[in-house]
Amino acid sequence: MLWKKKAMASYYDVPEGVDIRGRYDEEFAKILTKDALKFVADLQREFRNHIKYALECRREAKRRYNEGALPGFDPATRYIRDGKWVCAPVPPAVTDRKVEITGPVERKMIINALNSGAKVFMADFEDALSPSWENLMRGQVNLKDAVAGTISFHDRVRNRVYKLNDETAKLFVRPRGWHLPEAHILIDGEPATGCLVDFGLYFHHNCSKFQRTQGAGYGPFFYLPKMEHSREAKIWNSVFEKAEKVAGIEKGSIRATVLIETLPAVFQMDEILYELRDHSVGLNCGRWDYIFSYVKTFQAHSDRLLPDRVQVGMTQHFMKSYSDLLIRTCHRRGVHAMGGMAAQIPIKDDPMANEAALELVRKDKLREVKAGHDGTWAAHPGLIPTCMEVFNNMGNVANQIKTLKRDDAEHLTEEDLLQIPRGVRTMEGLRLNTRVGIQYLAAWLTGTGSVPLYNLMEDAATAEISRVQNWQWLKYGVELNGDGLGIKVNNELFGRVVEEEIARIEKEVGTDKFKKGMYKEACKIFTRQCTSPTLDDFLTLDAYNYIVIHYPREPSKL
Repeated sequence: MLWKKKAMASYYDVPEGVDIRGRYDEEFAKILTKDALKFVADLQREFRNHIKYALECRREAKRRYNEGALPGFDPATRYIRDGKWVCAPVPPAVTDRKVEITGPVERKMIINALNSGAKVFMADFEDALSPSWENLMRGQVNLKDAVAGTISFHDRVRNRVYKLNDETAKLFVRPRGWHLPEAHILIDGEPATGCLVDFGLYFHHNCSKFQRTQGAGYGPFFYLPKMEHSREAKIWNSVFEKAEKVAGIEKGSIRATVLIETLPAVFQMDEILYELRDHSVGLNCGRWDYIFSYVKTFQAHSDRLLPDRVQVGMTQHFMKSYSDLLIRTCHRRGVHAMGGMAAQIPIKDDPMANEAALELVRKDKLREVKAGHDGTWAAHPGLIPTCMEVFNNMGNVANQIKTLKRDDAEHLTEEDLLQIPRGVRTMEGLRLNTRVGIQYLAAWLTGTGSVPLYNLMEDAATAEISRVQNWQWLKYGVELNGDGLGIKVNNELFGRVVEEEIARIEKEVGTDKFKKGMYKEACKIFTRQCTSPTLDDFLTLDAYNYIVIHYPREPSKL
């Protein structure tokens, strides 16, 4: 009751048509200023119909794929693919992106990542963050302090204060995808679009500081996720142009890298770069989400069943073709072709296992360098020296945009990009999917979006692979053919696997942690998603309803 009285005494000062349903906090109020909210509301009002149309086009494409159609190159935009155009020159501040580290917008993570020795830190509001009100608003506070150079963190357990070094990584920010709402902010009675909230608040508070912090007068920098078509890139380009105009900064100051992490988008790479050509600095192989998208796109195609997720690597023909085409496309257009995530984390208590993990990272990064990538991603600071050593093999150049051409990729066909992956399906694959999916979702529900599990850093993308693969195997009753069992996957078998794996999870994490966590709730959500007659587009859309909290408050001040 005392908390409620205190909350009722304070509220956010909002512009007309905006209502804040999240908890009041004095620090959050410095982010949720009237001017910042008006900027977000203006973006929402100008672009919401375009966003709704783009999402409706996604649903129409899904209907076609479910009826048997295959994604492919659009004949109507061949003139763009065949054209000789290039994107705006890469700004000097970010010509060298050999190694990028990614992570959520948590305070200690931001400091450590900026100090890590990586060239870029991608601060993530998307797959690595559970989008609770606290996480999102605290993340905006943290980034504002990071851009100002004043961010610090006192770790009371270790009695250590973390601060920024003199030399830090360049800061990129990844907002949420178009599909995710922000239910704590209503604009004209509708939930705001999550990515416009993330982008709008960050841009409003920080754009004036970037000439000093990023160099060469360019920035801010962004990563753009989950796109399926160039029409979505066109919306982002218009958002950027509007933001630059409002802020009074030069057109093209904002720069973004697009993650190619959906199967439809691989056939739209030229078109996506074309729409963003004044604001682009490249494309990235978002390979985990790409595998998830392969299953989702072909959910009605019983002939396109994936093997165990550990077998779907970059040597699979459809994955290698995707990477090669991305590199060729980016270098033709004069921008970076960024490689995929190294998800391994250091194994402190087992030197031999740790060295084996690092060797896997070396081989994967060497493959990327030889293929022509200009940089790569790492999930943990401990991987950066290994990745950097490999990417320094490019020679005395910041990137391979002009020095390495992949003309052989010119002949890649739709069939190359759609080839069915090879491999076997095993009981251990089913168990691992289930164990990882439940544990990740349990962490997500309690506010953690990036989770170390079994010596890998798991985020929403890998949890999605676990979910959709289980769903696919259940829907089509696949036979587990990799361990000699010859067992067909059905609801009865899956039910037993869930029971056994939840018991294993409790044993691994300990009974006390298990009882305090949301493992049982996560198990119910994950099981329902895997056994549903129809495949939900995103696990996080359903799970988001469990973390939306509307706090008692005074009516918003208008």
